[in-house]
Amino acid sequence: MPTKPSSLSDRANAVQPSLTMSISNLAKELRQAGQDVIGFGAGEPDFDTPDFIKAAGIKAIQDGHNRYTPASGIIELKKAICDKLKADQGLSYSPSDIVVSCGAKHSVYNVLAALINPGDEVIIPAPYWVSYPEQTRLVDGVPVVISAGAEQNFKITAEQLAQTLTPRSKVLILNSPSNPTGMLYTQSELEAIAEVVLGHDQLMVMSDEIYEKLIYGTNPHISIAQISDEMKERTVIVNGVSKAYAMTGWRIGYTASHSAIAGGMSRMQSHITSNPTSSAQWAALEALTGPQQVVADMGKEFNKRRQLMVSRLNAIPGISCSEPDGAFYAFPKISDCFGKKSATGVITDSMVFCEYLLKEAQVACVPGIGFGDDTCMRLSYATSTTAIETGLQRIQDWVESLS
Repeated sequence: MPTKPSSLSDRANAVQPSLTMSISNLAKELRQAGQDVIGFGAGEPDFDTPDFIKAAGIKAIQDGHNRYTPASGIIELKKAICDKLKADQGLSYSPSDIVVSCGAKHSVYNVLAALINPGDEVIIPAPYWVSYPEQTRLVDGVPVVISAGAEQNFKITAEQLAQTLTPRSKVLILNSPSNPTGMLYTQSELEAIAEVVLGHDQLMVMSDEIYEKLIYGTNPHISIAQISDEMKERTVIVNGVSKAYAMTGWRIGYTASHSAIAGGMSRMQSHITSNPTSSAQWAALEALTGPQQVVADMGKEFNKRRQLMVSRLNAIPGISCSEPDGAFYAFPKISDCFGKKSATGVITDSMVFCEYLLKEAQVACVPGIGFGDDTCMRLSYATSTTAIETGLQRIQDWVESLS
């Protein structure tokens, strides 16, 4: 007889699977089964990694960079990250302040694991990236959500933050530009938030800036670490090469923080994953130090798709969409469709909306409930113009068929 498996821990049982990855995987499975599915769930560029970056990874393998590196990353890459932060944001860091990890998601976990004790509160603005609450629970923290709807451009205010803080508040997560909304905090908004943070002695900020190279319009990307030297000491920046350089599968992310925090993360990482993949680090070095025109070129194409997707969404009765400032997502409001009937049944929430949309119109989107806002859904425009045109026409035809 088979052996009965041991019981899962409470921690494992409490964590939900990633909804975004589940939707993307389901769309792929349906395509493989022969269905003509248009997928808007992907959180990665549809471009291939630029050739000069791939060549650097291949050369690293051929040159023998196939062994362990220091747990926190090779010194050459850490220096390049310091140079990037200085050039782009005027922030001064040393290599001892940098920890290179297996993707920005790994970096986020490292930050929370290094800062959170059981029962500490992590302040998470909603809509949020799906992994923030789950990773908070993984380190025995308590997610505390502040909701910011479309009426405030999906951004929390300093007043909301001040009203939410308690003696257990330990980390505020900021994600700008945002996944899933594409919103961007302005300097004045960050200054107001920084004032609240600095008035709360133990509160730190984790600033997730993975989409900082994908900005549209006139507002620049500002890190809250740029507000003041004191705020820089209270901030851990999370970034990586996945989105800007189309390197999602290479799995290289990094943090910049006070050296004491970096040291703690490095020690933990040395026992969990050891170092990030050796050859991928050399490819990331080439990404940061090589030609940057590829980033601008991808950004221009994303901007065209952004404008197309938003205009098409706003032409659908019952759907409205704010124009995102960055990243490659649209987060339209769909709640005006709740209560209506499709061929399958009554639409009651974002999960049902997306389930019926996939079943009846073969379009895969991610329900807003996974991001903490059940009135919306997320679409990625990291896909072809043809797919956007076809998919949005299917959505329009389907919504107009609701009764």
